[in-house]
Parts: sequence; C-alpha cells; structure tokens
Amino acid sequence: MSYFKTAILLAGMTALFMGVGYLMGGASGAMIALVVAAGMNMFAYWNSDRAVLSMHGAHEVDARNAPDLYRMVGELAHNAGLPMPKVYIMDNPQPNAFATGRNPENAAVAVTTGLMQQLSREELAGVVAHELAHIKHHDTLLMTITATIAGAISMIAQFGMFFGGNRNNNGPGIIGQIALMILAPLAAMLVQMAISRTREYAADEMGAKICGQPMWLASALAKIENAAHQIPNEDAERAPATAHMFIINPLSGRAMDNLFTTHPATQNRIAALQQLARQMGAQGGYAQRPAAPTATGPWNGGQRRGPWG
Repeated sequence: MSYFKTAILLAGMTALFMGVGYLMGGASGAMIALVVAAGMNMFAYWNSDRAVLSMHGAHEVDARNAPDLYRMVGELAHNAGLPMPKVYIMDNPQPNAFATGRNPENAAVAVTTGLMQQLSREELAGVVAHELAHIKHHDTLLMTITATIAGAISMIAQFGMFFGGNRNNNGPGIIGQIALMILAPLAAMLVQMAISRTREYAADEMGAKICGQPMWLASALAKIENAAHQIPNEDAERAPATAHMFIINPLSGRAMDNLFTTHPATQNRIAALQQLARQMGAQGGYAQRPAAPTATGPWNGGQRRGPWG
C-alpha cells in the first residue's frame, strides 16, 4: 500500500507541475516546464549525493580510520542484501543520520559524531539499518526527484509573474498569477511531505527487520527526537531543503522551519515499531524493554561487538 500511495502522490506532483506550466504558457508552457524539469532531474540524478554531503561537511571513512562503524554498516548491508555503501561522518553534535545516492550501487550512509557519541551500539545499528532501508527501497532517488520537481514548480510560478501567463489562452490574470505563485509551491510542498512521511514508516519497518530488533530503532528515535530540539544543526539550518533526508527533522523550528514538518510524529513511529516488535516476538512494550547499554560503541574505545554479526 505504501508503494501505491507513493506512486499516486508522485503522479499528483507531476500533474501539478504540468498544470502550472500550462496555466503560465499553454501547451508550449507545459513543454518548457517539462524540459526544465528533465534538465534539473538529470543534474540531480548524477550530482545530488555529492552536493548534499558537501552541504553537511561529511567526510568519507573506511575500515582503516573508522573500523567499527564501517564493519557495522557492512554487516547490516549484508543482512539487507545490499552492496557496501560508502560511509561518511559529519562533525556535528546533533545525533542524526541520512542516506543518499541514486541507486544501491552508488549509495552512501552519513552519520553525525553526535549520533556515535550519544547512542548505544544497538541503537546506532537501528539507525543505520533504517538508512539502509531507504537505499533498498530507492527512496534516496525518489526524494531527490520530488524535491527537484517541487523546486521547479516554485521557479515556474515565479516566472509567471514576469512573463504574464498564457495570454493566448486567457491565462489566470494578475490576481490568479499571484495566487498561483503562492498556492502552487505550497501544494507541491504538501505532496512532497506526504511522500516523505510515507517512506519514513516503510523505512522504519524494513530497518527493524534488517537489524532484527525493532526496539533498537525505537529507542534511538526517542533519543534523537529529544536531542534535536536541544542541539542545533547549523548545517541543516543553512540548507533546510535537505531536512527531509534525515531520520529525524534536524531543524530547530526557531524560524518557520516546523510550520510544515517533513516527518511523521516520532511517538507514532515508536508505536508502530512497538507493534512490529510484538509481531516479531520481541520485547513488547517500549517502556518495559531492558535498558539499552549506556556505554558508547567501540568507536570511542569500547570492545563490544553487535549481536547481529
């Protein structure tokens, strides 16, 4: 059902985009909009991963300089039936993570130093598994496409104010153009958020199955949600369009960031993971689960190895 819903939402986004182009320039406007979107998507397809990693100051690590993190990602990728993705670390105190890349063969998982310092090894495994689920579902490309189309809709609507709309077809007029300039990007944003929320639930479920313990991810989500409201992510604040890529919204909401959230409510995600844990025969209640180990992972000097290996 989530894939069907995502397809419907993406079709709605595309229809909205073509509609804006038509209102602004008739059939020729629709074609121009299509060409512009194709060019933007082509650029995003090949370059979006490098761009977003650069925006967040991520640096690539390997088995030599981050052996335990690299090994964890490799073991979980094997569980997921995925090729080994590139692994990146962001020097950022806020615990968070995201995945990017156009396909599983060209994917990357990026985690913050805050995530590695504040989460137990089990919780970190849950987060990494969630990001690998996004890669397995090809969500990283999907979210790039929806963000690009949303940006194109905003651009076309802005252009309509300068070019006067579709005069040969009695276009929307000046009042209609102003309304379209405001409402079209807003509608695109709502569709983009709906797609993002749908994919987060699917990635939670798949990620829990990849690591084998839904409550590891549930515990991690609770910790990250709490920290995200207390520890600012300055890189994300400078690039709010990337917020939907993170496992938890990294924006502080100090401006208008949280007017329209890109993520489902964390308590609802935890409740869904609780239900999944019961179905999988794991410990049922989040509040009653055994406390996760408080020691940080072996990347800070410990020697414990994850039970998934």
